[in-house]
Amino acid sequence: MFNLINKNETNIKTELLSGLTVALALVPEAIAFAFIVGIQPLYGLYAAFVIGLFTSVFGGRPGMISGATGAMAIVLVALVKQGDTMAKSATSNLPNGVELMFAAVVLAGVILVLIGLFRLGKFIRLVPHSVMLGFVNGLAVVIFLAQMGDFHVQENGVPTDVWLSGTPLYILSGLVLVTMAIMYALPKITKAFPSGLAGIIVVTLIAMGLYEYGGFETARVGEIQGAFPPFHSPDILFSLETLKFILPYSFILAGVAAVESLLTLSLIDEITETRGSANRECIALGAGNIASGFFSGMGGCAMIGQSMININSGGRSRLSGLSAALFLLLFIMVGSPVIAVIPKAALVGVMFMVVIGTFEWSSLRTLGKVPTSDIVVMIIVILITIFMHNLALAVLAGVVVASLNFTWNKSKRIYARTEKEGDTLVYKLDGPLFFGSTQSFAELFDPKNDPDKVIIDFKFTRVHDQSALEALNMIAKRYEDNNKNLHIRNLSHDCNSLLKKADRLMKINITPST
Repeated sequence: MFNLINKNETNIKTELLSGLTVALALVPEAIAFAFIVGIQPLYGLYAAFVIGLFTSVFGGRPGMISGATGAMAIVLVALVKQGDTMAKSATSNLPNGVELMFAAVVLAGVILVLIGLFRLGKFIRLVPHSVMLGFVNGLAVVIFLAQMGDFHVQENGVPTDVWLSGTPLYILSGLVLVTMAIMYALPKITKAFPSGLAGIIVVTLIAMGLYEYGGFETARVGEIQGAFPPFHSPDILFSLETLKFILPYSFILAGVAAVESLLTLSLIDEITETRGSANRECIALGAGNIASGFFSGMGGCAMIGQSMININSGGRSRLSGLSAALFLLLFIMVGSPVIAVIPKAALVGVMFMVVIGTFEWSSLRTLGKVPTSDIVVMIIVILITIFMHNLALAVLAGVVVASLNFTWNKSKRIYARTEKEGDTLVYKLDGPLFFGSTQSFAELFDPKNDPDKVIIDFKFTRVHDQSALEALNMIAKRYEDNNKNLHIRNLSHDCNSLLKKADRLMKINITPST
């Protein structure tokens, strides 16, 4: 079913070291994404381990890393907040937001498995590049805005509407900038040690020094109980009310996970000049999310940043992803006391660098150089992502707008040249005949003034749908009403078959191809 090691291509030492590097890089981001959702850090770490384990062993793209991601976190933060609000209502029987999150993640996993089983992964090719630019740019902005809560005064760990000021603001900003500076500079010196982890270690030591010698206390991750992910069945009441609440979120989570994972898969395919299986990846990702929901984890999908770290470190086989998951489990079970003292400022710095790396800065240079319609599509996706926090809806809206624009442009591309063959007038068509171009098609002909014999030549066009068949039928009827003979010639094999199937509905003379 799968091979952890390809003996002809895999360097075991390289794969293991690559996995260790990825595991170290997973820790800060998994914790940071959990904080975005407003849940315990362990829920992010558990998701990174469980989902990473499933996709590395059973997934369709060896070398790709999956875990808790910002895209999923943005959806889950809305779910958890709304769930907590509704749970406090006297008329609601819903549990708290965290339990609803676990249930939604499980259901999203089921949807992902179905996507894979029904082989729907291939439809990722229908997502235009402009939509993807809007997707990643909107995601970057949302992740950035999610960090602003740490720049507000906290009460019992909850941000208020009051911004930090004075010394606390200066210390927080300074620690964030130090983290970012380390993450920017260290890779230019050496790539042997993950820059994110280096930034967190240095900033944690600085924060401890500020507290020890200056009395300045900074917000920290806090104490966490590190252990093997515990089995936990979501504590929910199986009712129509619960299903109505979690089902929309589950579809969004599944859509976001599928889009981000399959796009990452395509990227790695290009880099490694190999080909992964989109449908197999969806099944493994779905199984991983189901397991994550039952083992106290948030949802997750492929991680572009960590996948690139793995590929650039030499990880090509399933062994690198598997070792990354197992190393991460080791960190969770043994290193939790160390994780608890990490200042939140370090995680904010890490996330700011994720934002910078996620945002497609090249898209700014294309303004004025690409079609205006593509820019409009990108902006629509960005705005929906930012203001509705619904990445799946944003992608869907972008695809719909791009498709409508494509259809409109194609609808104007059908035209005809006329030639005389004796006493017969020949219309030589060019362009697609489909529902969008039927009106333009009908305007090409003049049955009243045309000669008694007319031929429509389809050598350079195609009949695509029922609307096109009906348009042909209407033209044939107009010529018939004027007592004139209409013939169709040079139909392609597929178009000929289409017209023959509709023979009982149409009265068209088809001339064999010349």
